[in-house]
Amino acid sequence: MKLSHPATILSTWFYSGLLKPAPGTWGTLAALPFGYGLLMLDNIYIMLAAIALVTLLGLWSAHIMEQHTGIHDDKRIVIDEVTGMWIALLPASLNPLSILLAFALFRLFDILKPWPISIADKRINGSLGVMLDDILAGAIAGFCLLGISYAVKFI
Repeated sequence: MKLSHPATILSTWFYSGLLKPAPGTWGTLAALPFGYGLLMLDNIYIMLAAIALVTLLGLWSAHIMEQHTGIHDDKRIVIDEVTGMWIALLPASLNPLSILLAFALFRLFDILKPWPISIADKRINGSLGVMLDDILAGAIAGFCLLGISYAVKFI
């Protein structure tokens, strides 16, 4: 598939998924400026709408990429990291420490894939499987960040 194809651009999140090593980390980093911009708007409904839109675009673009490459959850597909990172940012503040913790927690859960993330990763095929494990990793990271922020009170 051509690099200029919309599914390539979106699934690799503007080509960040083509960077090596660790394309998932690069994709997550590329999600941060957009996520920070969404946080600055201070509107949960806009953030949720953006997450829903990127999730739908991810389902479509990951499906096209999987059809083209024949590879389930190709490492170059990182739009799932965008969705997961933005979900992890939901309870974050504009404090750099809060954003760093959201990033670190999301990457931790995305890489280690504890239950139930591992179930989604191993048992769900297609683009839904590509997206769902990162959605769960983002949700768990967000809940952890929320708990940390209440416990510590400085984030």
